[in-house]
Amino acid sequence: MSDAQQIEQLYHKMYEAMIAKNEEELNRVHDDAFLLIHMTGMKQDKQSYIRAIMDGTLNYFSAETKGLDISIDGNQATLIGHSRVTAAVFGGGKHTWRLEFRFHLKKNEDGWKFTKARASTY
Repeated sequence: MSDAQQIEQLYHKMYEAMIAKNEEELNRVHDDAFLLIHMTGMKQDKQSYIRAIMDGTLNYFSAETKGLDISIDGNQATLIGHSRVTAAVFGGGKHTWRLEFRFHLKKNEDGWKFTKARASTY
């Protein structure tokens, strides 16, 4: 499997884990230094982000991938993913967003991992 295919698979596994509240998989796909920057500018480290998924602060119901743009430079990569995501977040009601995630990734002995993400709408 090529690096691009591995990264694409990682993107899908991440959303599957978010929807299923699979803490083990969420820990596996995100680097320990992972940082998420929400649309609002709020920043969450890996543990805070995963905890918010597990406790229902971030509830994800579905994600339909609309497009991926992957760029690889050695052991570093960027992925821009466009998906229609249905979620209820931070106490708000269930809503579907056209969500863009801009990811930075690194490859180590365990494979590719997300190191940083910035969320926005498209």
